[in-house]
Amino acid sequence: MPRTSTRLTFTVLATGAGVFSMLQSLIAPALPTVQHALHTSQSTATWVMTAYLLSASVFTPILGRVGDLIGKKRTLVAVLVTVAVGCLLAALAPTIGVLIVARVVQGIGGALFPLSFGIIRDEFDAAEVPGSISNLSAVIAAGGGVGMVAAGPIVSALDYRWLFWIPVAVVAMATLVAVRYVPESPHRAEGKVGWLGAGLLSAWLVALLLPLSQAGVWGWGSAKVIGLFAAAVVLFALWLLAEARSAHPLIDLRVMRLPAVWTTNLAALLFGAGMYAIWSFLPGFVQTPAAAGYGFGASVTASGLLMLPMLIAMFASGLLSARLQPLFGAKALLATGAALGAVACGLLTLQHDAQWQIGLVAGVFGLGIGLAFAAMANLIVGSVPPSQTGAATGMNANIRTIGGSIGAAVTGVLVTSRLQPTGLPYESGYTHGFALLTTLCLAAALAALLVPTRRVTGTPPGPRAESVVPATAKAEETVHP
Repeated sequence: MPRTSTRLTFTVLATGAGVFSMLQSLIAPALPTVQHALHTSQSTATWVMTAYLLSASVFTPILGRVGDLIGKKRTLVAVLVTVAVGCLLAALAPTIGVLIVARVVQGIGGALFPLSFGIIRDEFDAAEVPGSISNLSAVIAAGGGVGMVAAGPIVSALDYRWLFWIPVAVVAMATLVAVRYVPESPHRAEGKVGWLGAGLLSAWLVALLLPLSQAGVWGWGSAKVIGLFAAAVVLFALWLLAEARSAHPLIDLRVMRLPAVWTTNLAALLFGAGMYAIWSFLPGFVQTPAAAGYGFGASVTASGLLMLPMLIAMFASGLLSARLQPLFGAKALLATGAALGAVACGLLTLQHDAQWQIGLVAGVFGLGIGLAFAAMANLIVGSVPPSQTGAATGMNANIRTIGGSIGAAVTGVLVTSRLQPTGLPYESGYTHGFALLTTLCLAAALAALLVPTRRVTGTPPGPRAESVVPATAKAEETVHP
């Protein structure tokens, strides 16, 4: 394939995945504005985030598998159209109910991650694959940062609806270019979608993530929360049984048991817990009035600007990882990224009295996010057969999201367990929360050290990435203790 086509393909993939990542965080700072504009309650407004989370968790692995089966370009275009429709519906939404439905539609865009990684693996030269995955991961990581930084200025200068109008235009352009220039992948997985497995996967994900996201409203000891957690355990067991017996499993459990896959997913779970919790609670910390004994009383826009070092650092380190990986390996970069997250949270636990300290912490954590995102994607893609790329990378993204939900929920309990007479949390709640995140990121670094070290030898000639993937039995893997 000519290099110009490769670059154009990457641009389309980066645009779609970046916009979806931005949509994850873009609306969060504007929730109070949405609540007021649509005349709804705070608990109802939180469903704007919850609906998106649940939808993305359900559709990411399922559509990743569909892309493996029927064609990644075809599925990519369909998902881009769906995201554009979801953003248009959200921009026009007259009620909170319509906005929530629009967020469910937008959540289908979670499939852009596994589809993009799969297209890169299928269409790019083998030498380009690790660097392209690292660069795409940098865009994905930075997208979340762009959402946090840009939300305040957009809402202040225009209106919260422009948080969706802008993505409509960008995604529509990306869709037109994708139809014309992105090639259809030649590789197809055999079989069909295992709808029983897909249904059970969706059911246990919803049963797990729904109480995690709503426990603050419902109460951790409520019947709904306990019942849904119990249902999640039962449904998860049924899903494992169904997938093990299926002739066409949605997620091949043999692939998920590969040492490089399960160890990377464990690190993703733990690092995701720390990362999403930082994204959720650090802006709230800096927005707390100084009268509470901590915080800076920052506006939404000012708190977003304090996150700017994180955005710059995660994008830069994600791009840099493409050059570092051939020298040190994806395992080392994942461990380093998680360790940087632990350092950042440790600094935040001990020192958070000045705004420059927050900026420093944000920058250090951003370095860790950029390295870890790129490393996780490369480890998964380099460890599974081409026919499982979409499902495996989709599941890795899901596991990171599950970790994020758990981390945010537990941190929320620590932060809000004791409140001042004003209703604001005590400083100790945040300190305990940041200490927990330090532990989680440190555990992620230790989990990364469990990832097998792979040395590839005897690589046969060939232009495509699968020629160097050990999982296809075309290379030899040596695991060092």
